[in-house]
Amino acid sequence: MPPTLGIIGCGKMGYALLKGITQDSWEESIIYACDTASERTQLFVQEFNAIPANQEQLVADADIVILAVKPAQIKRILAETASTWNNDKLLISIAAGIKTASIEKELGKPVRVVRVMPNTPCLVGEGVSAIAGGKYASPADLQLVQTIVERVGLSVILDETYMDAVTAVSGSGPAYVFLLVEAMMDASLSLGLSSDISRSLVLQTFKGSLSMLAQTGEHPAVLKAQVTSPGGTTIAGLRELEAGGIREAFFAALERACQRSIELGTD
Repeated sequence: MPPTLGIIGCGKMGYALLKGITQDSWEESIIYACDTASERTQLFVQEFNAIPANQEQLVADADIVILAVKPAQIKRILAETASTWNNDKLLISIAAGIKTASIEKELGKPVRVVRVMPNTPCLVGEGVSAIAGGKYASPADLQLVQTIVERVGLSVILDETYMDAVTAVSGSGPAYVFLLVEAMMDASLSLGLSSDISRSLVLQTFKGSLSMLAQTGEHPAVLKAQVTSPGGTTIAGLRELEAGGIREAFFAALERACQRSIELGTD
């Protein structure tokens, strides 16, 4: 029988994780759900046969508790549920920037805490999640969490000191990709292509290019050089992108996102 699950926070990421968790052998598990929005809790009742519960009851009854809430809500939830936690329970937090040591300090007891940084492509089974264990989490806990999150994509187990960088790269990364896609689609429209054709061309270009990177194992600079002919159209376009500071903009964006993740952990 799979462990009893509880999820506090029934938003999109919590939904994606639970959708993956409840596949195959986990589908028999008892699931408790809690959210400040009753309609979200009801969605989990309908989709996953979850049992609605308040957060204190949920923590008391669940073996594994997923905190899928905003970073600003973590401290309050831990304070309100502190008396119900013990070392028999596994706490999985997906709150950006909140360190395992901060959670352990708030609870004031040796609770097994594992921090996960997933991203939104988990919603379509193509996510990537970074996993780091707290002071009391065992290797078996990390493996269990990895088994859970790999139902919605890839995962890496790493030292927690790298989690702010991971947040900047893969946690926030989908937004950067969506921005690039949007910009290329808008530029296609300005060249006279229809909206439908622009979308199809840009999406397939991204999909095909990423597949080439994955399948060939080549460095992107090598594949870029293969597209770029002397005096051709590609080098003309690349020159404009470099003149516009695209490379420096990415350095600045990831550094700022990383810094903001650090700030969230100290607010």
